[in-house]
Amino acid sequence: MIAGLLDDLRAESADLDALVADADWSLPTPAAGWTVGHQISHLAWTDRMSLLAITDPVAFEVALAEGSLDMVGVGAAEGVTLERWRAGRDDLAQALSVVPDGMKLSWFGPPMSATSMATARIMETWAHGQDVADALGVTRVPTDRLRHVAHIGVRTIPFAFLVNGREVPRVPIRVELTGPSGQSWTWGPPDADERITGQALDFCLLVTQRRHREDLDVTATGVVVQAWLPIAQAFAGPPGAGRGKGQR
Repeated sequence: MIAGLLDDLRAESADLDALVADADWSLPTPAAGWTVGHQISHLAWTDRMSLLAITDPVAFEVALAEGSLDMVGVGAAEGVTLERWRAGRDDLAQALSVVPDGMKLSWFGPPMSATSMATARIMETWAHGQDVADALGVTRVPTDRLRHVAHIGVRTIPFAFLVNGREVPRVPIRVELTGPSGQSWTWGPPDADERITGQALDFCLLVTQRRHREDLDVTATGVVVQAWLPIAQAFAGPPGAGRGKGQR
């Protein structure tokens, strides 16, 4: 399974690489204060932190305990070259490929497996790639790799409530999405009263907070999932501000 995930991570990174290779890295993106360069620097920094968590977990834990790992600010501000980002993501993929089955890796949130970390890197690369695409005025063609992003979006429904200081729901939730090729992707029991339906692309834009919920084809049926829509968040860290209605 990890091999397939890493293939998708490489492919997602390659698509973003093609966008930024000849782009102006000083262009502002929809993320306030972040340029194209900030987006790539953030990805490169997070790749390095992921690699550290794999290769030197003690050092990672020490840095985390000292509060010296600012996942957003430091990573975006330190700067990176295209070559450095390429080398770092290759190093991470290699390290993830040999993590023993069942081993848990330290992270900013709960410890995760190698497959979960690879899935998270796909989600991050796709989400920040969306910021870059918006900055460049490019409409990306969605791929089946969105299933990884959607999967994290579903798995983090309880986290979105937790990080916003709300009671974590205990009711079953059904999610039914239509993938880019028309296929049906589902999670949760089919008879659940709480239901989320819509286009996979729109669901992914929602959970990564790249579009406002009212601009997306995502429908929530049930009290719990209707409360979730405004706070949906697939990424670690404090609640994000998200995008305003009509904003890209």
